[in-house]
Amino acid sequence: MNQTDAMRIFLRVAELASFTQAADSMGLPKASISAAVQQLETEFGTRLLHRTTRKVQMTQDGLTFYERCKDLLADIDELQTLFQAGEAGLAGRIRVDMSSGIAKNVIVPKLAEFLRAHPRIEIELSSTDRRVDVVREGFDCVIRVGNVLDSSLIARPIGQYALLNCVSPSYVAQHGLPQTLADLAQHQLVHYVPTLGGKSTGFEYVDDHNEPQAVAMSGAITVNNSDAYLAACLAGLGIIQVPDAAVRAALATGELLEVLPQYRAAPMPISLLYANRRHLPKRVKAFMDWVTATLQAYLVRDSS
Repeated sequence: MNQTDAMRIFLRVAELASFTQAADSMGLPKASISAAVQQLETEFGTRLLHRTTRKVQMTQDGLTFYERCKDLLADIDELQTLFQAGEAGLAGRIRVDMSSGIAKNVIVPKLAEFLRAHPRIEIELSSTDRRVDVVREGFDCVIRVGNVLDSSLIARPIGQYALLNCVSPSYVAQHGLPQTLADLAQHQLVHYVPTLGGKSTGFEYVDDHNEPQAVAMSGAITVNNSDAYLAACLAGLGIIQVPDAAVRAALATGELLEVLPQYRAAPMPISLLYANRRHLPKRVKAFMDWVTATLQAYLVRDSS
């Protein structure tokens, strides 16, 4: 095995802290993964990983080697496309994560245009509502809605997602249409929490002083998944507060109705996050630029 391939394998083992998980993620036999790490340890004359029956952990030399490997492999990726004409020459795999709503309603429907422009690029797309570990799980970039809390990652702001208050026609037929905040006492909210057992904020809105406020509301169902959140609203179970992108098609067909447009929740920031690398491969930069342009139609316009 050449040294570059062995280094890529070492990075996956180090990031996942597991030979088995690295083998699964790369589609290689576990024996090949072990052999690649042993090859590097022999060539460089040092132990890179501590191996026990419970875990795999980098040695001090392994930590140093890991950081240098990341920079070196990023440089190699950049070098491979340095003299290729334009972006049509970009090639390789991009692993990206985003919420299921963004994937379903925005990115996947338009992804064919990106792949037509870059036929040698392959996309590995993860769509989940959980917050993935960008480094450990080997993602090139992730689209994150909400405030960025991980200071170890580089955040590229894209803009702000508009949030709408929506109900289904069947809900309106049974409960009527809320006109004021006071009316909410007679209505139901579909509650969304990241982890079941957590406390729902209630109906959120921004007051006349641009301050966030919330109204406690009753509701028969609490969910922790964006698909279930939308499905509950379509089934007439209550009001939801959801990104424009997730409901634009349903609003156009009349499957959903916007209510209380004067009491929308504060827009949510949306960012692209990636690991703190000295260089990003051109293919990843091209994908991030395309994502940024694609999302513009769903962002709050600057009124200044």
